[in-house]
Amino acid sequence: MGWKSDLIERRKIYYEAGLYDGLTLSDAIREGAVTRPNVQMVFHSDTRPDVATLGDMHRKSVALAGCLQSLGLELGDVVAIQVPNWLEGTLMFQAALALGVVVLPIIHIYGPSEVSFILRQSGARAFICPDRWRQIDYLERLERLDRSALPQLEHVIVVGDPAPDTMSWAELVRREAPDFSPPPLHPDDVCLLVYTSGTTAEPKGVQHTHNTLLAEVRSTRRTLDVVDAPVNLSAFPAGHIAGVLSTIRLFVHGGRTVLMDTWNASAAARLVEEHRVTGTSGTPFHLATLLDAAEAGGYDLSSLQGYMSGAASVPPALIERAEAVGLPTYRAYGSSEHPTISSGSASDSVEQRATTDGPVLAGNEIRIIDDDGHDLPVGQAGEIVSRGPELFVGYRDEDLNERSFLPGGWFLTGDIGVLDDAGYLRITDRKKDVIIRGGENIASKEVEDILIRHPAVQESAVVAMPDERYGERVCAFIIFREGQSLDLEGVRDHFQQVGVAKQKTPEHLVAVEDFPRTAAGKVKKFALREKLRPPQE
Repeated sequence: MGWKSDLIERRKIYYEAGLYDGLTLSDAIREGAVTRPNVQMVFHSDTRPDVATLGDMHRKSVALAGCLQSLGLELGDVVAIQVPNWLEGTLMFQAALALGVVVLPIIHIYGPSEVSFILRQSGARAFICPDRWRQIDYLERLERLDRSALPQLEHVIVVGDPAPDTMSWAELVRREAPDFSPPPLHPDDVCLLVYTSGTTAEPKGVQHTHNTLLAEVRSTRRTLDVVDAPVNLSAFPAGHIAGVLSTIRLFVHGGRTVLMDTWNASAAARLVEEHRVTGTSGTPFHLATLLDAAEAGGYDLSSLQGYMSGAASVPPALIERAEAVGLPTYRAYGSSEHPTISSGSASDSVEQRATTDGPVLAGNEIRIIDDDGHDLPVGQAGEIVSRGPELFVGYRDEDLNERSFLPGGWFLTGDIGVLDDAGYLRITDRKKDVIIRGGENIASKEVEDILIRHPAVQESAVVAMPDERYGERVCAFIIFREGQSLDLEGVRDHFQQVGVAKQKTPEHLVAVEDFPRTAAGKVKKFALREKLRPPQE
């Protein structure tokens, strides 16, 4: 358990340095509600639009915490929330924190297969979801959950019309709850569990504490809050770590925040103009379509003083395009495990913003190492290992932790990067076998495991295909069984029947006789990726 003792030692250092101050997220939310009670959170939605102040949300969340307590939820339990950027999800988030319950946000696109695994491994005692939203029938998804395999799941709460054996949101908030009795909380308690696809087929549960999350929102203020009274627009889904952090920043830093429950570029451009948004962030897809919509609709984006883009490979040409219309855009690098390791800023040169992922943020440290763990000199590419006060405190699955850390509390990111003489980091490749489509991680092995279940598929190798809009798309190289074939429509039908998020469905197929392999028979995926690169690269 060397990794755990190393993290404990690092924690002591962060307390001594003042990077941890003994506050919990519940403390920060309460303080924000008291000092800035009239600051608004705007929920932009076609189905459940709403506006609430920090003061109102805090009062309602305390009452909701009492309702959850009356259900038997207590310190250390897990509540899973698969709700879009709606008021109900935000209130549940705050109430759970006040009660000392671990918040487990789930990406809205995850289907019955992923949700079942997450609920089972996390041991969630309560699960909240909508009845329907957009084209998703969540009640139908609930029917497909194997409740017999989820013995710890006692309460399913539905925003909207409930199904059998569930409770409606309206029923929950009407409960006769005794006065809420808050338990003693510690800033080093795990308070957030977020699942992300990585190098394995199954999602990995990333655990954060009050301290790690508060350290993150404080360290990024320099780049995100470019004015004293910021107005922020958040397009990231509530189940994404970036969506969670948008909510926390509102209470810690203040300033109106506008949340979108689904991405619509024209609506986003209009919201920027209407609310005079000063800062926002997103993937290359969000930025490109926002610029398209502003140009087509004549929307005014001049209030934006900066745009942080990340969660996928950011083409330099996109940074330059934004610069041409007066929007200083910069790149950032991080992950669910270590949310923001490095970030540029609006004041960096155009070249730095277009070609690097910025300097390492204060309090964080990185090393660039070779395959043997030796440090590499400036200018030479190698694997990035990181540590810092916002680094997570281990995976839910203990078996993953020993191989994820080096002595000294260094986290193996699996990403390849290089530092320049000025201390700016540039991500060049990935060791871990994931596809980042529109900011969402997709494990290649998970897609391969699903493909092999189709009778026409003998073997498959799934890699990232470069894409200007989404950063990357899912491409499957397939060896078919003799006399068999499969087209994209058949693949879509197969993945829909399995019940996984449709974003994981391959969008490009390449039939091959065999794969390039190592002497040991391992597929050389780098060689497959090379086949997909545009000629100019």
